[in-house]
Amino acid sequence: MTDSDGQPHLPRPSATRPLLGMTVLVVEDSRFASDAMRLLCLRSGARIRRADCLLSARRHLNVYRPSVAIVDLGLPDGCGAELIAEMVSALPRVGVILGTSGDSFAEDVALAAGADGFLAKPVESVLRFQSEIISHLPADRRPSGMRMAVEEPICPDPLAYRDDMALAADVLGDDGDERMLDYVTQFLRGVAVSAGDVVLQRAAEGLAEARFEGRPTKADIARVAGLVQDRLADRVAI
Repeated sequence: MTDSDGQPHLPRPSATRPLLGMTVLVVEDSRFASDAMRLLCLRSGARIRRADCLLSARRHLNVYRPSVAIVDLGLPDGCGAELIAEMVSALPRVGVILGTSGDSFAEDVALAAGADGFLAKPVESVLRFQSEIISHLPADRRPSGMRMAVEEPICPDPLAYRDDMALAADVLGDDGDERMLDYVTQFLRGVAVSAGDVVLQRAAEGLAEARFEGRPTKADIARVAGLVQDRLADRVAI
């Protein structure tokens, strides 16, 4: 089914809500980044559904076809580029497919997989969010006239950030799983970028660099784990 099935009279987009009538599937493992997307969709008039991994996203897509899919590249069960490539080749195709990430190289990966566009994290501008989607819509689905958006700051729920820290703490406490250590390092960097948490971002980048270069990582892991615990204990505000 599509996002319009059973809805013969969809509401028409307006200047203040140009994505009215659309459904956005956000494939994102971070609750903090997902909450930012929720706020962006809310202010734009779109409905939102969320999947936190490739498996969940594929289950969603087996049931319905959203208007827009926004796919994070770093997911716990694989790379979001795999899902982008699958959606690009599927018939019927999702109308607009965007990649998202806080990594500088990720845009090239998303576009190579066939994504229509890319949203670099943190996504804080309502106008940028709307423009990236609208620019890839078919001409007959683009809202006409001027768009008006109040560029108030997007402020995701801090409790969502703590949820992300709790997830990271669980993974960091699971000694010996090298694949999950790589995942949580990338996850923490992405969450920190979205939240503007520079200290945690640099610590995660330091751990990633040490692993890439084959250096001992015990001290780097301990530093990252300590910073995560500080945020869980609310000793650091974001």
